[in-house]
Amino acid sequence: MKPLVLDVSTTLGLVIEDERSMATEAALDALRHPRLLPVPGHWWAEVANGLLMAERRKRASQAQISQAIQFIRAIPVVPDGESNSRMMVETLGMARQFQLTVYDAAYLELALRTSAVLATLDKALARAAAAAGVELLRATK
Repeated sequence: MKPLVLDVSTTLGLVIEDERSMATEAALDALRHPRLLPVPGHWWAEVANGLLMAERRKRASQAQISQAIQFIRAIPVVPDGESNSRMMVETLGMARQFQLTVYDAAYLELALRTSAVLATLDKALARAAAAAGVELLRATK
């Protein structure tokens, strides 16, 4: 089974109620099957910031965020050791090429390099992944 790269949009979609969709259900289903789950080095900071923003914007209570943190910490992600060293050349180049933020391009670079399936709710990142030949996790329903 191919590795699965969960970007922050999908990760937050798993735990923030108004972000749930068929795509996040597909990601949840994919997590039920053992596979490598590589993430770029900034993933934890980006997820934590997304949770904080959801709380500040009253999209989730502090108690809901605490539950979300427990769920997310149980996801067996593996921080990728090469993502940071590739940030200034490969990732920056992909960000330029596909008009992405460097943060989003890091998911694309990682998925491309590891031949992983990419789970994203971000439309620009999904378009870039398709253009780069990266397989996207799709809802099956």
